[in-house]
Amino acid sequence: MRSKNTSFDIAYRAGVSQSTVSRALRNSPLVNEETRRRVQEIAKELNYKVDKNASSLRTQQSGTIALLLFEDPTNDDSLINPFFLSMLGSITRASAKKGYDLLVSFQQMSNDWHADFEDTRKADGIILLGYGDYTDYEEKLVQLIKQETHFVRWGADVKGLSVVSVGCDNFHGGYQVTEHVIKKNRKNFAFVGGVSSGSPEFLDRYKGHCQALEDNNLSADSELQIDAISTNDSGYQAAQQLIATGIKFDAICAASDLIAIGAMRAIQDAGYNVPDDIAVVGFDDIATASSTFPALTTAKQDTVLAGELLVDKLLQLVSGEAAQTQLMPTTLVVRKSCGDSKN
Repeated sequence: MRSKNTSFDIAYRAGVSQSTVSRALRNSPLVNEETRRRVQEIAKELNYKVDKNASSLRTQQSGTIALLLFEDPTNDDSLINPFFLSMLGSITRASAKKGYDLLVSFQQMSNDWHADFEDTRKADGIILLGYGDYTDYEEKLVQLIKQETHFVRWGADVKGLSVVSVGCDNFHGGYQVTEHVIKKNRKNFAFVGGVSSGSPEFLDRYKGHCQALEDNNLSADSELQIDAISTNDSGYQAAQQLIATGIKFDAICAASDLIAIGAMRAIQDAGYNVPDDIAVVGFDDIATASSTFPALTTAKQDTVLAGELLVDKLLQLVSGEAAQTQLMPTTLVVRKSCGDSKN
């Protein structure tokens, strides 16, 4: 009875070493594309399947990436920000393309999510994904660094720590959406979203918003800035607070789409019209942004590219290579919530 084909059989047919076969089947960037494709085609012809248990013993790696997802606390723990659901999908696909399984773990900020995923060989590295108070987890990032854990995170660049991050250019995105609304002849702007150092992404969006106002001879009114976490309910309550101030405003720039959607509902419930009375813009371009009434103008973050970058950079670290923080550009998506005729 003929034994199963092995990676040595593939190596013989391909004219390469067995270690090159192993790397090619893991889609390692250390193997050029032509060789990788030839090895994978031969493996398919031979009906070869990687023995993950044996591979793990040889390499002392699990073939698994851990994704730790954490968010601001909400009343309903079953709700997940749709933006992060999109990110989860893109990270899952990117991991599969590289031959890795994905272990997803939902965390609270108070939990010890910085613990021993890698040390116990549950995972070769960690992706940190979510919004939350940065001051709550800065200390845990320091601990991860001390443990020499391989990890990357989604979010703003971390100053003063050797942390690899992937995020978007939040400052430019905030500038972009605000400038668009200014061109619609709006003069009195409100901003909804947390602007403390604990929310660096929202803070950068606010800074971009303020810069766009300044560049167009307008000014930000501190009384029209209301903190909110990224939920519909928080956006709704913040918009109610804005209306209750009695201060005139004709535009709201929200730090996320969920906040913007909640704000639009509060505006309409108060008897005002969006966009005739008050224009509203968001940030993220979640799936529901195109189906709100009116459809929401927003700054789009490319979640497909984000997932690929997070996985690529983590695997670079796992392989002992250097990786750099990278910010992606945002794209303005114009719809009707600012009075535009299209979409």
